[in-house]
Amino acid sequence: MTLKQKTVSGVIWSIIDSFASNGIQFIVGIILARILSPREFGLIGMLTIFIALSQSFIDSGFTNALIRKKNCTQTDYSTVFYFNFVVGIIFYFILFFFAGSISVFFNEPQLELLLQVLGLGLILNALGIIQRTILTKNINFKLQTRVSVVASTLSGIIAISMAYNGLGVWSLVALTLSRFGFTSIFLWMWAKWKPNLIFSIESFKDLFSFGNKLLISGLIDTAYRNIYYLIIGKYFSAVELGYYTRADQFQALPSKQLTGIFGRVSYPILSSIQDDVKKLRTAYKQIIKSTMFITFVLMLGMSAIAKSMIVTLIGEQWLPSVIYLQMLCFVGMFYPLHALNLNMLQVQGRSDLFLRLEIIKKVLSIPIIIIGILYGIKILILGMMINTIIAYFINSFWSGKFIGYSSFEQIKDIFPSFILAFTMALIVYIIGNVIDLPNILILVTQITVGAVSTIILAEIFKLNSYFTLKEIILNKLGI
Repeated sequence: MTLKQKTVSGVIWSIIDSFASNGIQFIVGIILARILSPREFGLIGMLTIFIALSQSFIDSGFTNALIRKKNCTQTDYSTVFYFNFVVGIIFYFILFFFAGSISVFFNEPQLELLLQVLGLGLILNALGIIQRTILTKNINFKLQTRVSVVASTLSGIIAISMAYNGLGVWSLVALTLSRFGFTSIFLWMWAKWKPNLIFSIESFKDLFSFGNKLLISGLIDTAYRNIYYLIIGKYFSAVELGYYTRADQFQALPSKQLTGIFGRVSYPILSSIQDDVKKLRTAYKQIIKSTMFITFVLMLGMSAIAKSMIVTLIGEQWLPSVIYLQMLCFVGMFYPLHALNLNMLQVQGRSDLFLRLEIIKKVLSIPIIIIGILYGIKILILGMMINTIIAYFINSFWSGKFIGYSSFEQIKDIFPSFILAFTMALIVYIIGNVIDLPNILILVTQITVGAVSTIILAEIFKLNSYFTLKEIILNKLGI
């Protein structure tokens, strides 16, 4: 199979995986949002940063180190497996014993037991990290799709059943634990990899020399991305955090899933041609143009339909989420671009530079966070929008320097897609405000008009990234 064929196949199965499994989780989230209150989602949101930081420690950058290494051995995989598992247990007990202090910090006594139970997910998730890494390294997303879909479906059924039976916030805890548990079980059953009884200090040092900087970078980025949950939960309320959480989860569906789709496919692909700069630059340019065309259309389109979508899907009780979602869409549309530029630093083996850039960007964000605490959630999100633009220029300057693909060239390549998507979103937004129909009909009309106008505009202006994607889709359909 050629590089292009592997890339196309990987992208297609990665798309199916992300949108099937996350589509199921999205539907489950909608059903739960109709049963539960914003406060219950807010309580889980308060714990998000602690779980996310622990997950970063457990992986410690080893996943990317294994994917980048050209000839991994069973010793490498087994060594990292035991490290992940032991660190998972250690961090579970850390969270268990500090759960009381965390509940006092938020002045929410219920959080103590919630965190002590939810923390078990760290151990369950650690059991399947290596299997997922091997599948990703081999660009085998077909099996990952099967695992994700089955795990998401079963965990969703459990959570919805518990919510209907009045178990409230515990249904959200069960959703996370059961998904992690089922995912690890099915990976062990179907991925056909088992660890040997071996732990190599030499292998650990070799992988950690690359991964340790990614660990620190990951911790900084994870803390930054989740600090808003902590701030809103501490300085505002669980209800406000619930509104923000739902808005963030809506915008994350396209932005972070696209990042995952193209990121996990592009990283092993680009790593395999890391020594051929010309070939690397050509592949990288095409990935960025295709990714950002889809991202701009989905994110700006979601901002335009935010009100009708939220009211239709989860009800009028969530209306305060609308403005948060619209603003977060402008933050999220740059997220895939950030990730792809940082991916290039990892492909080049520059985890040291990756770390330095993360520190610089997060230091620059501190004044913005302080201003947000003083002036409210909307100002906080506005600061995120400003910071994400600054961060892009920092990332793209250094990643582009290695392969001769500057920030200006990137902007030039993606700007037509942005203009097209902005025009489409403006049309969709105006339609949503001038027609007088039930919200569900407004939503259907907006989505239909958005899809049709995107295709028409792309055809009229001969958008290169659109035709590339169109060709791939038609070829796969045999048309």
